[in-house]
Amino acid sequence: MQKPVRLDKYLADAGCGTRSEVKIHIQKGKVTVDGECIRKPEFKVTDQEVCLDGKTVSQAKEFVYYLLHKPAGVISATTDRKEKTVMDLFPEEIRNGRRELFPVGRLDKDTEGLLLITDDGALAHELLSPKKHVDKTYFAVVNGILGDDAIRVIKEGVDIGDREITLPAALEVLNTGEDGNTEVLLTIQEGRFHQVKRMMKAVGCEVVYLKRITMGSLHLPSDLLKGMWRELKDEEVFALKNTLYTDGFPML
Repeated sequence: MQKPVRLDKYLADAGCGTRSEVKIHIQKGKVTVDGECIRKPEFKVTDQEVCLDGKTVSQAKEFVYYLLHKPAGVISATTDRKEKTVMDLFPEEIRNGRRELFPVGRLDKDTEGLLLITDDGALAHELLSPKKHVDKTYFAVVNGILGDDAIRVIKEGVDIGDREITLPAALEVLNTGEDGNTEVLLTIQEGRFHQVKRMMKAVGCEVVYLKRITMGSLHLPSDLLKGMWRELKDEEVFALKNTLYTDGFPML
């Protein structure tokens, strides 16, 4: 059973107007609940059929989740007076709608890839918590050669100048080119400031290109172009929530 919600909020969240506007509709007798005319905005709705002017109004989702392919050149913020933000990539009706959307975590301005946009603060907190050990995989091109010692240090934990060394990371060297650049896949479970760049710098390499391709169970779709986004499917949200761990056990 759905959580009870005020009739005026139900209609407003469903996009039928502002709270003031839908209250007028209710008071004028334009709204029915299971066929009965309801004139009280505070009337609580659960699983009943709600109609406005004879048309069924579906209840809005409690939260929304968007997967964005962030391009380089935009910042991971909701608003900024000088810079273009990831929210500017969404249409006005989403960007300035009733929901308070925000990016989950940050990607540097010059970093591309997967970014989750939502209004689910509790899930965002869990995904970003170092205690949950959520995997985040990056494809990186670094200027330099990663020798055995550098690979071992990254896998065991790197001193990047913080109070504690980084958690152990998974590193796969994909290719070392004649130009001196190395392509790698790096999976970390933290989100410290400029972490990937600082880890590579600590072993004598400079990141020249960086792209996040996974976060938890989410994978950046190959057909989702830079700057494009799509809403997560219900099964994707369920799977994402099940990537969260407490004391080694999945949170269901």
